[in-house]
Amino acid sequence: MKILLLIASLAVAATMPAARAATVKDREGAIRGDRTALENDARWVYNDFRRGFAEAKRSGKPLLVVLRCVPCLSCSGIDAEVLMKESDLAPLLDQFVCVRVITANALDLSLFQFDYDLSFSALFFNGDGTVYGRYGSWTHQRDAQDKTTAGYKRALESALAIHRGYPANKAALVGKQGVAMAFKTPVDIPTLSEKYTADLNWDGKVVPSCVHCHQIGDALRLVHRDQNKPITAELIYPWPAPETIGLTLEPDRMARVQSVAAGSIAARTGLQVGDDFVALADQPLVSIADVSWVLHCAPETGSLPVVVKRGGSGKSLQLVLPSGWRKKSDISRRVGTWTLRGMATGGLVLEDLAGDERKRRSLPTQDLALIVKGVGQYGKHAAGKNAGFQKEDVIVQIDGLSKRMTEGELIGHLLDKHRPGEKIKATVLRSDQRIKLTLPMQ
Repeated sequence: MKILLLIASLAVAATMPAARAATVKDREGAIRGDRTALENDARWVYNDFRRGFAEAKRSGKPLLVVLRCVPCLSCSGIDAEVLMKESDLAPLLDQFVCVRVITANALDLSLFQFDYDLSFSALFFNGDGTVYGRYGSWTHQRDAQDKTTAGYKRALESALAIHRGYPANKAALVGKQGVAMAFKTPVDIPTLSEKYTADLNWDGKVVPSCVHCHQIGDALRLVHRDQNKPITAELIYPWPAPETIGLTLEPDRMARVQSVAAGSIAARTGLQVGDDFVALADQPLVSIADVSWVLHCAPETGSLPVVVKRGGSGKSLQLVLPSGWRKKSDISRRVGTWTLRGMATGGLVLEDLAGDERKRRSLPTQDLALIVKGVGQYGKHAAGKNAGFQKEDVIVQIDGLSKRMTEGELIGHLLDKHRPGEKIKATVLRSDQRIKLTLPMQ
């Protein structure tokens, strides 16, 4: 009965309007309710991944770890479906040791490397810690009401297939393993270590004691900034979506090509609609998130081997990555981009001006035209406002740049080329006037 009450509350939340980083009103109640409903559940090990690994070793089953930000409305639809005891996922879930983790505080960062901006993610492991694959959906992140589990089901099936082939297939899994990290857990990272401990404060206020996954990325970026070092491209443009290389994959499949953008990296590779990825960078795939993992770890330039199934037979290709490919990532909807805006643009939310609006304003297609869609009001995010920038201003020149670019490309440029305390000159178009302003880097 308790689990049904939890699912009902999540279903109500999923019908609420979607918003970036929107949360339920009673965050404290949501976390405590989740614990009450699931801490003694027969299927789920609650908030204890170490116990899950121990059980996976003992039983010989693969391990499924679901990471869920309970108060977030995003992904509440699929979360409710996964928790339903009698869902069509049940026969697959019962073949795993299932762990539900609701806080990032004590995560082992050498093992848990995933898209920290998502509210619902899953990792598949062997009991010895070997990663089989990852799942995380931006389709569900953007639409809280989306309850489709077809892609998740295929990820479960694929992870089980990899498990059946283990350890003979261990060499093919090397690229899936986490990279070296400077910190053992999130609470070892400066800025987080000052405020959080490894354990949640169940005897007091739980919410203020909980590290959210997106705070991991925020804290890692601040380490670079506080040391006056450039923030790496992997931290500015994390987990590039397949669209970054001109590839759209079907959300309900494992990794099937839905469309290929003309003239894109994917098009030059020779990928075609209907192709099913078998392997990328010699790694077997379980979901679209695995494609993003490969791109996340990919070099700034170079080539990646691709194997696809086309017309019933396999085909080998080479994905060639040109210089600057990662900067084409769309980071505008990421929670982590909020802190990047504070550093680079003083809290301005920018958007590339659309074609029709460019014509109306007599602005050339190839020129810079970033319209200010939002202006931060508090703290470091008010620096843009305090510098004189206003909503609906159009930035036509900044730091000597006047060539067309996205907000993400501008953020990357400013963080790479400038350090805190420097002043950046900009020209904005306001009505019919061109106004010169100075933006402080923070």
